[in-house]
Amino acid sequence: MKNEKNDLELLCINTLRMLAVDMVEKAKSGHPGMPMGAAPMAFTLWTRFMRHNPQRPSWPNRDRFVLSAGHGSALLYALLHLNGYELTLDDLKNFRQWDSKTPGHPEYGHTPGVEVTTGPLGQGIANAVGIAAAERFMAAYFNRPGYEVVDYYTYVIAGDGDLMEGVSHEAASLAGHLKLGKLICLYDDNRISIEGSTELAFTEDRAGRFAAYGWHVQQVSDGNDTESVAAAIQAAQAVNDKPSMIMVRTHIGYGSPNKQDSPSAHGEPLGVEEVKNTKEKLGWPQEPDFFVPEQVWSYFRNAVAGRSKHEQEWQSLFSSFAQAYPELAVQYRQWVSGRLPEGWDKDLVTFPADQKGVASRAASGTVLNDLAARLPNLVGGSADLAPSNKTIIKGAGDFSPADYSGRNFHFGVREHGMGSILNGMALDTGLIPYGGTFLVFAEYMRPAIRMAAMMQLKVIYVFTHDSIGLGEDGPTHQPVEQLVSLRAIPGLTVIRPADANETAIAWRCALGRKKGPTALILSRQNLPTLDRQQFSPADGLVHGAYQLNRIEDKKPDLILIASGSEVHLALQAAAKIKEKDVLASVVSMPSWELFEEQTEEYRRRVLPPEITARVAIEAGSTLGWRRYTGDKGEIIGIDHFGASAPAGKLFEKFGFTADNIVKKALSVLDR
Repeated sequence: MKNEKNDLELLCINTLRMLAVDMVEKAKSGHPGMPMGAAPMAFTLWTRFMRHNPQRPSWPNRDRFVLSAGHGSALLYALLHLNGYELTLDDLKNFRQWDSKTPGHPEYGHTPGVEVTTGPLGQGIANAVGIAAAERFMAAYFNRPGYEVVDYYTYVIAGDGDLMEGVSHEAASLAGHLKLGKLICLYDDNRISIEGSTELAFTEDRAGRFAAYGWHVQQVSDGNDTESVAAAIQAAQAVNDKPSMIMVRTHIGYGSPNKQDSPSAHGEPLGVEEVKNTKEKLGWPQEPDFFVPEQVWSYFRNAVAGRSKHEQEWQSLFSSFAQAYPELAVQYRQWVSGRLPEGWDKDLVTFPADQKGVASRAASGTVLNDLAARLPNLVGGSADLAPSNKTIIKGAGDFSPADYSGRNFHFGVREHGMGSILNGMALDTGLIPYGGTFLVFAEYMRPAIRMAAMMQLKVIYVFTHDSIGLGEDGPTHQPVEQLVSLRAIPGLTVIRPADANETAIAWRCALGRKKGPTALILSRQNLPTLDRQQFSPADGLVHGAYQLNRIEDKKPDLILIASGSEVHLALQAAAKIKEKDVLASVVSMPSWELFEEQTEEYRRRVLPPEITARVAIEAGSTLGWRRYTGDKGEIIGIDHFGASAPAGKLFEKFGFTADNIVKKALSVLDR
């Protein structure tokens, strides 16, 4: 260490290092190298700059910390423990064990003080961009002269792997464009990855790249020099119109005589002998493990005692704000609590019966604007496809450096970045974010969707152009396997509405769910708007599946099950079958997930088990439909790529016609 008030500071930093080493050693797995190298910068950030309150980890105006290099979780757990969060020494000793508070990578909602689930590299940086963007929007919406009630920093520690992953490029580019000055990233520049030196594959000018993105870039040549780290953070805070990248030269496995600056320090325990050697080199007692010197306890206890002052000052400010702006204060509390205003979905827009109908993407745009007028914290945009996705909130302005109050976000052609930024926007910020693209391009953002589901975040995806029905653009743009692959993600609710009114209810469902993301799967082509005087009400969608045609108490001969654009084909087929004295129940099944949430009694009523003659119709992969058709049923789907032709011709050629449904249905009856 270069400065020496130093003995105590060094003792604290080495405590962080050795707690991490002991966690990994006891678990016999983990990543000790990053915590050993990054401990000085993390200590400096957390003790000199971070505004947080361990007694109330979720107070709204706290600074956010994102460990994008989530494999270094042992460092974060050590920080949380010493800073007084609800994480005991026993919790640290249970690192990576069953039912512990200290899983292998940080998990949001599981460990007090963990802001984001991280581990897949690059995601954390992009999440932080979303958090920082949300802070700017909330500040623009709520702050008034003398009342900066939204005013927090988002700090990130990222590593080489984070900067290699493409999602960090996408998000960093947008962050620079948006001039997110309250976003500060400390780059753990240890120049080692699993395969060896970064010279193997990562030799670009990282500083130049971020400067080109519009970031304020600084370099700290010695990661153990806490004064230089502190000065760089202070300088970053002084730059209001650029996000900041602080490149801190560190050494992976610092203090390990034989593994420092070695790939072996990354993802495996040091080993008994090397732990002994490291303790000797750092002047650390050999016994006991998980040792915390009394001076360190005293230092952090004193620091923790002062942590609550940040929140107390803010609470006092907010009380004055509430007196000056009572309506805004009520709204603020409502947003950050995740509650929706009373009557938010009353008299939701409805659509008259119309055989020509409207594309469900267009209906979605109409519904979105109706809801946006009621929910001012509903914000979002598209990956440069807003005119096609119909995701523009009319008259709401564009979110930009010139106006952070704009509700329309322009993510550019950056699906992966968009998905991860949406996650950050949803993380305890008060916003309900949505993002749109073509369904086939959900592939580009799948890791972010998975993380949203894992964190149970309220994010809404608007996926349009949902099948071969998009026509002439051909197989590159025609989704086939996307629906089933999205349904395979635990915790993601997938809804494919059959008409405009089902689309309205789908939005209501997505917004009404307290936790978890929702994917709305919408058509490019017009869909008939069903006559709800003749057919069951569209709010049957909330159950995931419902009998659409009214056959009263008559027992059907067979069941036709369909979603989205194929529902009207099933209705046409049912009418043709009826001419042959065969009664078909038509079930609209927009959401498998919602249907599986229903009682067994309801599910049996919609799909009576004694009726085994069933046909499922969906213009996508047939995988998974067997659970609803049974072995005796038939599935009309598409298990190959599409073709370039008008939509009507494709439906005809690939068997999505009423006549083909009738043919398949009659063959099932004959079995």
